[in-house]
Amino acid sequence: MLLAKGHLRHAMFLAHLAVEKTLKARVTKITKDVPPRIHKLERLAELAGIDLRKNRRKILVDLEVYQQAGRYPDPSQAAIDKKTASRDFRAAEEMIKWLKSQL
Repeated sequence: MLLAKGHLRHAMFLAHLAVEKTLKARVTKITKDVPPRIHKLERLAELAGIDLRKNRRKILVDLEVYQQAGRYPDPSQAAIDKKTASRDFRAAEEMIKWLKSQL
């Protein structure tokens, strides 16, 4: 597992990507069309017609930093600490589980 081996930036980028793809599956189901080529989780949730409770919205917003860090690595970006990454990874797993139940 990337997270356990300390590859935090990569692990969290992939967590963001998994949430993004699950949201895009929901968008496709609802719209019967190809989802837009965007990475903003909150916007994808809106397009999917998902009413996010405040805590779920916060998870999506918190995951956004990992999308930028993974796609556009920059040495000046803030370091990702293991405690925060572990918390956010667990939140992403729960979000994916919930989103799958919405399909």
